[in-house]
Amino acid sequence: MIHSVQLLMALLCQLAALRSFSPERLQYWRERESGMSSVAYFLARDTIDHFNTVVKPIVFLSTFYFFNNPRSTLGDNYLVLLALVYCVTGIGYTLAIWFELGLAQLCSALLPVVLVLVGTDPKFPQFIKQFCYPKWTLEAFIIAGAKEYSGVWLITRCGALLKGGYNINYFAICIGIMMLNGVLFRFVALLSLLKLR
Repeated sequence: MIHSVQLLMALLCQLAALRSFSPERLQYWRERESGMSSVAYFLARDTIDHFNTVVKPIVFLSTFYFFNNPRSTLGDNYLVLLALVYCVTGIGYTLAIWFELGLAQLCSALLPVVLVLVGTDPKFPQFIKQFCYPKWTLEAFIIAGAKEYSGVWLITRCGALLKGGYNINYFAICIGIMMLNGVLFRFVALLSLLKLR
């Protein structure tokens, strides 16, 4: 179920992030030629999208908690989804700048599916999985749930963590790596906006 949650959020948010840059491509080039700052344009678009980045996990979790009763806390789940949304919107920005809208939509639909398969399949080498955000999302969700086990359930917690090779103290690291991916992809998108035509 965790796989479907992260895949759903990644698909929806990455496709929505394409609208930040794809539809206004011609207007952007016209305004840039007349002297508009590309950095200011990018930061303005990204700042406007921060509202969606903060609100989308709340909307999703309100529905999710209505139909489900997860063991992990609302705050932990919100942090994981916030980091996930921030990461995939950065990827969406990059795809919107690199490709035309149709190809960017195709890439945005396929990329999360492929990354979830690669990041969560035990057959892939750990080195490759370290570069897939779904690996960190899955680990953060499992740690968030495992932190709430107590008493006789500690054995179950240890088994769940041992099976995935996770450490219960790495929750903040998982969140940090996903947020860092979001910053990195935003930086790549900004450089692409400045250099590509």
